[in-house]
Amino acid sequence: MFASSVAEVVVLLVLVVLPIAALVALVVLVLRLRTRVKHLERQRPVGAGDLAALRADIGQALRHVAVVRYDAFGDMGGRLSFSAAIVDDRGDGVVLSSIHARGESRTYAKGITGGGSDATLTPEEQQALSAARTGKN
Repeated sequence: MFASSVAEVVVLLVLVVLPIAALVALVVLVLRLRTRVKHLERQRPVGAGDLAALRADIGQALRHVAVVRYDAFGDMGGRLSFSAAIVDDRGDGVVLSSIHARGESRTYAKGITGGGSDATLTPEEQQALSAARTGKN
């Protein structure tokens, strides 16, 4: 009789207790995973609406840059003068030029809107602006 009750206990464990324990373990695992997913969703850097706003902000960043170095005067060497164009995706920004001479140095800034300027651009400034807009020197 003892052998049959041990066999019954084993059958009871195999057929009832182990499946219930496995089911409880799976439910606990699923709950932990759901909690982790919710936490990760709260931590994500941008949502769908934020992505469009970030792209618009990046388009307005002054991120296209080119520098042209040159000798402004025939008697000066070393290409110490330069023109630098800094523009955004729309072509808005600034061209900075520094003209180096023996006794002095002058710096100029010209605003750029839509790829052009109200002020007349020198050939070097135009070259820098074109290089900044196209990405080619």
